[in-house]
Amino acid sequence: MTTTDNGTVLITGPTRGLGRAAALAMAGRRGGARPDLLLVGRGGAALTEVADEARALGANVHTIACDLSRLADVRAAAEAARDLLDTGAVRPLRALVANAGAMSADTRVASADGYELTFAVNHLAHAQLIGDLLGSLTAPARIVLLGSNTYHANIPRRILGVPGADWRDPLEIARPATADRKPSLKATGVAYSNAKLAILYYAHELQRQAGPGVNVSVYEPGWMPGTSLGRAAPAAFQAIGRGLARLPGVATAARSGGKLASVALDDEWAHLRDGAFVVIDKEREVRPVARDRERERRLWAATAELLDRAGMRA
Repeated sequence: MTTTDNGTVLITGPTRGLGRAAALAMAGRRGGARPDLLLVGRGGAALTEVADEARALGANVHTIACDLSRLADVRAAAEAARDLLDTGAVRPLRALVANAGAMSADTRVASADGYELTFAVNHLAHAQLIGDLLGSLTAPARIVLLGSNTYHANIPRRILGVPGADWRDPLEIARPATADRKPSLKATGVAYSNAKLAILYYAHELQRQAGPGVNVSVYEPGWMPGTSLGRAAPAAFQAIGRGLARLPGVATAARSGGKLASVALDDEWAHLRDGAFVVIDKEREVRPVARDRERERRLWAATAELLDRAGMRA
């Protein structure tokens, strides 16, 4: 893929923050470097507004309403995307950016399919979408997953008391907490970090499954406190995040969104594959815990099992 033939990019979660900034950065490119856009997110005014803004910048845009906490919605979104590709409404699919994310404040809350909500949205929904659209990608193509350094609780996050992952079997991670478990910031943080570690494991195995024409990478936008990701958190926690977001050097959606668009489209990132990890604008090596062939294979098999169970209930 070159910056003069970017085909179509599908991006999830385009209505707020990082996803919105990335979608508009893509739409604002000039001439043939501007991709067609498939915007997959919750239906409503916010999705309509970002689509209209992207069209005003010159992009060919289609919206696909989808609640990623419902795997039936995700399967329907993939079908809608295939229809648009097959009818020629958009150019060939060259990139899929799995941007949408969630952090449930209560790990007892289940998705529509009965899975812990943070794991369901961050990992399972995108695994369903990618699995359904893998055959629709036109090589050379890119899949960019949204990661986070929370998987190992780096120094800034340790200072703030943000826990790292506590990996267990994926079937157990996918199970909501029992009713007698009180919500806590620690449990919320561990669930989020587990989901982000799962994304790294999944990216490595996905590359083995996807074949040579599709490159898989993971993008970490940097520390962005105060974003809509934590909108389910307590009000005091959200207020602290908004205050921290004003500190110098803290990542912003505008800057990181533009870099995410570049990772999805530009030649300088064409070499990224095998789950390469990019932090804002630099490729970084992940910690040893994030590379484990046994865990990666187990996650792949467990993900298929969880998605199959949900499909049987649909």
